[in-house]
Parts: sequence; C-alpha cells; structure tokens
Amino acid sequence: DMPNEDFNFGPGSLGSQTLMQRRNAMAKIPTSRVDRLLSSMGYGSRKDMARMAKAGGITLDGDDLTDVTMRIPVTPDLPTRMEVDGEPLDPVAGMVILLNKPLGVTCSHKEEGGLVYDLLPKRWKLRDPALSTVGRLDKQTSGLLLLTDDGDLLHRVISPKRHVTKTYRAKLARPLDGTEGSLFASGELMLEGEEKPLAPARLEVVSPTEALLSVTEGRYHQVRRMFAATGNHVEDLHRERQGGLSLPDDLAPGQWKLLSAAEIASIFA
Repeated sequence: DMPNEDFNFGPGSLGSQTLMQRRNAMAKIPTSRVDRLLSSMGYGSRKDMARMAKAGGITLDGDDLTDVTMRIPVTPDLPTRMEVDGEPLDPVAGMVILLNKPLGVTCSHKEEGGLVYDLLPKRWKLRDPALSTVGRLDKQTSGLLLLTDDGDLLHRVISPKRHVTKTYRAKLARPLDGTEGSLFASGELMLEGEEKPLAPARLEVVSPTEALLSVTEGRYHQVRRMFAATGNHVEDLHRERQGGLSLPDDLAPGQWKLLSAAEIASIFA
C-alpha cells in the first residue's frame, strides 16, 4: 500500500512545519498564575484573590475558577473570557486610556492636590507595570491626555523622531497681529533661555483672539511660551488632538475611555 501522505511528519514536511508553527505560537503566549496576574492588575493581594475565588467571585469562560494557583495563557481576549467580582477583567498589559483632563489636576503620582490618576479606578494605581501619562499637560491645561502601561508605546508617541503632532486650542488675552503664523512656521523661533530653535509649527486662526496651534515637540510650557514670544498671553489652553486621534465630543471633562487597537494605531496615522 502507498503511505498516507496526510500523516507524513518527516523533516521539511507540511505537517512538521504546521506543528512547529503551532509550538512557536504557543511558546510566544505568556502564562501566569491567576493570583499573580490579578494582583499585578491591582485587584488585591494574592490572599485576597484566593478568598475571592473561594467565594465564587472569579469566573473563566463562564465557570467558577477556584484554584488561583493555576497558570493560564495571558491572551488579549482574556477580558472577554474572565470576570472578577461580576465585572469583565480589566485589559491586561498594553492598556491605553484617553482622558479628557479637566483643569486643576496634575499629571503626577506624587504632587499634592488633585491628580489625573484620581480620576481612574483606584485599583489602576496599583498596576504593575504602572500607568504613566504620555507626556504631560500642566495643571491649567485641559483636554486630550493619554495614559498607558506600555513603555515602548509611550516612547514611540513622545519621540521627536516620530513627529506626532499635538493640536491645542488657545484663547488669547489680545488679538493676533497676523505675523504669528509665519513666525511659528519658520523653524527659527527661539524661546527664551533655550539654544535650539523650535521645529516648524502650524497656526490656524479661529477668531482674532483664538487659534489652533499644532506642534511636534513637547518643550516645557511650549505653546504658552510661543505666544508670549509674540507679546501675547494664553488665557485658556485645551489639547484637542494627538496624531490622528481626536478628543471625542461626548467625552466630558474628567471622563476617560479605553482605546481600541485601531484607535491606538490612529495616533501614528
């Protein structure tokens, strides 16, 4: 009889390659003990997770998960399969949050007063890796602020080499004089106390005392200092856009949303 080629798993065969690909794919998926995973996501200590599991507070694929020492694959679809205390699991590592930052809160973990992290679920302060803001908005600047636990993504967004544009709406104390657009676009504007001129920026006039300014750098108080260099003063500053991502109209100050993979990709569009 002729051999059945469907069962030919010799070297170089299609079957051999398929098995190898499957093994490689499985090897790339990280695994974690349930208690360790949930603890790193801020849900509580490992003992807390064991108590919650015994009380039926953790489910996986619709079934109670009582043994928190078991290892499970940490796949992106885990939040659709696992519930903790009756709620879907938070996103695993790689979470990106868009926050409409209100006035009066600070992009810091340690400063006194209101912090942007106070606007998020309390457990997220305990995540490891920790959540960090992608750049900063000062206390008196509102609008689009990204936060993530993905260090690589954070550095890609803020890297000067990526030229990710940030667009601000500035309301000014005095009317524009008409020279600002060409000055900001020239690439020759030098801010006080600095030795390198600013990269070209784009100004769009909205009204005599209001403009949209798009910059690719993130120097200290850059937008305010740019208008100060023209003899004007920014009274109100709001970030509306970062890269190809805009602040949603229905996201009120202090509210946040988790970004999808497509929305994250749009930052670099």
